[in-house]
Amino acid sequence: MVAGDPRLAAASDAVGPLPLRLIEPGLPGLLRIVVAQQLSIQSAAALWRRVGEVLAPLEASRIAAASEAELRAAGLSRQKARTFRAVAEAVAAGLDLTALAEAEPEAARAGLEAIPGIGRWTADLFLMFCAGHPDILPVGDLAVRRGAALALGFDSPFEAEALAVAGAIWSPYRSTAARLFYAYYVHARSAGRSAPPAARGAPTAAAMPL
Repeated sequence: MVAGDPRLAAASDAVGPLPLRLIEPGLPGLLRIVVAQQLSIQSAAALWRRVGEVLAPLEASRIAAASEAELRAAGLSRQKARTFRAVAEAVAAGLDLTALAEAEPEAARAGLEAIPGIGRWTADLFLMFCAGHPDILPVGDLAVRRGAALALGFDSPFEAEALAVAGAIWSPYRSTAARLFYAYYVHARSAGRSAPPAARGAPTAAAMPL
């Protein structure tokens, strides 16, 4: 990837080798990504532990039959509780998440986004970290957009649409680019380097440290 875009060499050198973190492609993997929606990494990890404690085993029949009170007791917001139930009901009705992980990205996205509460960010992270697809750039992830701006020397974070266009150069390794941008954003923050002016504040959860 860096050979195809030398502008990324400095960021790549700064963060070193990028670990390939994959999670299970079935129901628990998708639910773990739902948990991470709009949360910091630390908050998402804590909530996922709570979900495991309260709702185990994480099977479609168990989640679909859970009451609102049980789902809320697991720490889920009302929206995430609805999404959990919608995902579980879809799986119980025959949606094969393992097969979906092996499908072409557009088909997989369509299947996932048909479930209430599942949007492009969640679908992209499923493709990256459950399916292990090598060419996914989650432009809806704010930390990835900030990291891309820092790596390329821009003063402001990318807008999602602009990063999607710019990211064509990194195909067919856009998943690697996404991991690089997230890692470089974390590196820049820990090194005391300022984020672009419009991007100050805590990043949204990204799949990389799930």
